[in-house]
Amino acid sequence: VQLQASGGGLVQAGGSLRLSCAASGNNFRITTMGWYRQAPGKERELVAIITDFGSENYADSVKGRFTISSDDAKNTVVLQMNSLKPEDSAVYYCYVNTLFNNYWGQGTLVTVSS
Repeated sequence: VQLQASGGGLVQAGGSLRLSCAASGNNFRITTMGWYRQAPGKERELVAIITDFGSENYADSVKGRFTISSDDAKNTVVLQMNSLKPEDSAVYYCYVNTLFNNYWGQGTLVTVSS
């Protein structure tokens, strides 16, 4: 499974960004898609995930500001990030879980200026 993420960039505090990730490959079934992030000097942390049943889970720090959605037919996941804060600055990694493996995207940088 290959993951292609896009949508990172530089934005001012209070602004919005939209991250998108598309999964491709042969003979796989996705059970969970989502996003993690890693800031300099910190461990990678969950941002938001969504299951194939549509169940969503968010980090407390992003609840009410970020929204995750998926298109199962296209194997894509989108993270809409609103009201961004400087502490949201990090490399964001797309994540996919299939029945047997976990996969990670290459990471996309999000920088929020104050």
